Amino acid sequence: MTAEALIKQSEEQLQKYFKIADEISEYNQEKVLKAFNRHSVALRHFNATTGYGYGDDGRFTLGEVFAESMGAETGIVSPALLSGTHALAVGLFGVLRTGDKVLCVSGMPYDTIRGVIFGEGNGSLKDYGISFDCTELTPEGKFDKTRIQEEINRLGGQLKMIYIQRSRGYELRDAFTVAEIKEICDFVRGCGFEGCIFTDNCYGEFVEKLEPCDVGADVAVGSLIKNPGGGLAPTGGYIVGKEKYIDLIGRRLTAPSIGNEVGSYAYGYRLFYQGLFLAPHTVNQAIKGSLLIGKCMETLGYENFPKIEKTPADITRAIRFDTAEQLCAFIQSVQEASPIDSFVTLEPWDMPGYDSKVIMAAGCFVEGASIELSADAPVKAPYTAYFQGGLTYEHCKYALKKILAKLL
Repeated sequence: MTAEALIKQSEEQLQKYFKIADEISEYNQEKVLKAFNRHSVALRHFNATTGYGYGDDGRFTLGEVFAESMGAETGIVSPALLSGTHALAVGLFGVLRTGDKVLCVSGMPYDTIRGVIFGEGNGSLKDYGISFDCTELTPEGKFDKTRIQEEINRLGGQLKMIYIQRSRGYELRDAFTVAEIKEICDFVRGCGFEGCIFTDNCYGEFVEKLEPCDVGADVAVGSLIKNPGGGLAPTGGYIVGKEKYIDLIGRRLTAPSIGNEVGSYAYGYRLFYQGLFLAPHTVNQAIKGSLLIGKCMETLGYENFPKIEKTPADITRAIRFDTAEQLCAFIQSVQEASPIDSFVTLEPWDMPGYDSKVIMAAGCFVEGASIELSADAPVKAPYTAYFQGGLTYEHCKYALKKILAKLL
């Protein structure tokens, strides 16, 4: 079978899943548009500011529009948040204090946040006397409620935060759905936990109709060069949630005495607003691209996650290969199909924050933007590539043709 024939056959078989993705996108587009309308977004909100940024209505309103779109009370959206990892670190240090304990109920967190949590002598949570325990997932990749309850009972009153990582990171599990996040939020509250439920929401925004703060999370954090930036945001991150926590986090982002009262951006806010407006559609394009490559790879016998019959819970797809050579060839194919730096020959390298060499295809307009078509992998067994993004379905389809040309 040719690549074109395989793609056409897969598209026909995916029509009902594409329809579900379209319905979610339409719902989220309306939700975001209504948030813009309710906060009376105007051209003046795009204006640049300098210095302290006192009275910067563009910055303040952007946070409120994001928060409403994410089901939260209020929020911070800032170009000063340099990545998802940075936004997570600011959120953690804003809420936690020396002697506090954190329980991560979703297994070991993603590589780049581990230095923030467990680092030695680098200003980590551990250095500040904040402990961070993890409960492993069940063999099926689900929350282990028995173990979670045991840990909540053991940690007692010093337990101040439940931490949830929605996406899989470099683990072979499905991302958690919003329904699963609601279930675990309800469960820990039923166990008597009264502290902060903190969610790493990276890669999950607008994939479903609801967000973690809609279903019980107190704080949700993510990067603007992933889903909610819509492919337009040039940098930045967001932190949304309950007002009492966002106030504390703002005092860590700036200074305890001034909090969210300051912050300027000399380049203006239009791309952040416009990116959020486009985000539901952009995410829809990435989800359809993910479904298409997943179906084609499944037909060719390559194990990949999530399974096609499952509604995706984030924009990433994990694809298993037999050898490092196959893995690297797949990543290279994605780079060759990119609009930027398509001529580059990729090599695995010691990327900061990771414990093994990583190979990454990211021929993006915004450096490292994983809402744009990209793929990466730690070069170690099991040889698993993580494919994500795609600003347009057509680009995903073009890249898939190049990938299949090599595999076939």
